[in-house]
Amino acid sequence: MNLKGKFRCVGMSDPGRVREHNEDTIGTDPDIGLVVLADGMGGYKAGEVASGIAVRTIMGLIKDAVEREDLSLRDEQTDLSRPGILLRDAINRANKIIYQTAKTQANCEGMGTTVVAGLFFDDRLTIAHVGDSRMYRVRGGKFERVTQDHSLLQELVARGFYTPEEAQRAAAKNYVTRALGVEPTVEVELAEVPVEKDDLYLLCSDGLSDMVEDEDIQLTISTFGVNLETLAKQLVLLANDNGGRDNVSIVLLRVLESFPAHRGMMDRLLGLFG
Repeated sequence: MNLKGKFRCVGMSDPGRVREHNEDTIGTDPDIGLVVLADGMGGYKAGEVASGIAVRTIMGLIKDAVEREDLSLRDEQTDLSRPGILLRDAINRANKIIYQTAKTQANCEGMGTTVVAGLFFDDRLTIAHVGDSRMYRVRGGKFERVTQDHSLLQELVARGFYTPEEAQRAAAKNYVTRALGVEPTVEVELAEVPVEKDDLYLLCSDGLSDMVEDEDIQLTISTFGVNLETLAKQLVLLANDNGGRDNVSIVLLRVLESFPAHRGMMDRLLGLFG
C-alpha cells in the first residue's frame, strides 16, 4: 500500500513551560497513511520510555503489515476491518512490552502512556485510541472531536455531572481511566470513518487540549490552516502562552486527494452493478 502524495503531514512536540523533560512521542508515515501520538506518564524520564516504546512498536508493526497484507479483508466474526485489527493488535503488543518493562526495570516502575493512532486506507480512516490523547477533524469548516477521552472527567460528562462546556474549564482533567502499560491487557477503542478530500485531522496530547479550549483551537485552525507548519507552531505557542503546564504534541494531516484501494477487474465490474 503506497499513499505517497495523498497527504500533507506535519508533526511537532514541545516540552512546554513547566516540565523539564518531554514525555510525548509522535510518529508519522504519510506514505502508508499512518499517524501516531503517545503521551507518557510515570516519573523521571519513565514516561518518555513508555511513549517511545508505544510509537516505535506501532509504527514498526503496521509498516511491516501493510507491505505484506491485504487490507481490504474484513473479519467475519467481529466485522472488524483489517486496519482495525492491525492497530488493535499493535497497541496490545506495545502494552505488553511497556508492562513487562515497568515490572522488570526499577527506574520504569509505574510508567504508562496514552496513545491515539490513525491508519488511512481506501478513502477511510481507522482510529484507535487509549486514554485522553485526542483526534479532531475539520471538514467543510466544521470542527469536531472524533475521539472521546478515557478519563474520569469524560465519565462524569457522560453521566450528566458536567456539560461539555463545563468540562473544558474543570480543574481535574488528568485522571485517565485507560493507559498502556498499567495492566497486562488494555481495551483499545476503535472507530472507522469515511475520509474526504481536504479533510484536516489533528492529533494532540492533553498538553494542547487542557491548555486551549476547543473554540480557540478551531479559530487558530481557521486562521492559519493553509500552512500546516505555521498552524502547528501557533497551536504550540497558544498552549504555552496559556501556561504550558504540560508537554505539547501535535500531528496535523491534510488529505490532498482521494485514495481508493486498487481493485481487480472483476471487482470493478461487479461494482458497476452495485
